[in-house]
Amino acid sequence: MRPKSLILAIAIAATIATQVAAQPRTRPLSPKGASATQVGGYHGVREGYEQGKWIEIHYGRPIKRGRDLFGPPDFVPALNDGAPVWRAGANYTTTFTTEIPLVIAGTEIAVGEYTIFIQLDRLEWIFILSDYRAQKKYDYYNKEELFGAYGYRPERDVVRTKMKLEQLPYSQDQLAWQFLNMTDRGGRLAIFWDTKMASIPFLVGKAP
Repeated sequence: MRPKSLILAIAIAATIATQVAAQPRTRPLSPKGASATQVGGYHGVREGYEQGKWIEIHYGRPIKRGRDLFGPPDFVPALNDGAPVWRAGANYTTTFTTEIPLVIAGTEIAVGEYTIFIQLDRLEWIFILSDYRAQKKYDYYNKEELFGAYGYRPERDVVRTKMKLEQLPYSQDQLAWQFLNMTDRGGRLAIFWDTKMASIPFLVGKAP
């Protein structure tokens, strides 16, 4: 390549790179979120926590953005967004994965991946653990996996149990799932958003 042509090519490449860098990045309105804990391991002197089993939840994190989320009379259909239940997050199906057997509401939960939904009501929220798998990309014809909560059917429920619903003394701007009061024997799985916290207890291990 001649020197002049090389200089022109470098100048064009630099211009394109500058233009691309100047373009605003598209940020999802509800970023991805995750919460995880480990149980059943031990603290080694050199390696730290060893041989623990993971329990994880992955979800989309909607932001309040000044909305009255739970006050309006139509808050349930607004959050369900056309689905029969709430996806308990945004954009994606909320997934729950455990590497160790658990017990929720007296039901043994085998090792594996599940999906979480919530049946909302003014005074009572029902936690739903389902054996549906989550779609990675929306496919209308795929009825065995779900995108969000669209197409949900209760026949695939593994657990349905009432959640402990509490009023917070502050407003949580972005939805979050968390593990609370964890020990090797169990803990609580909780969802926070706005001034609401809803949670369920679970045990580690198999049902007696």
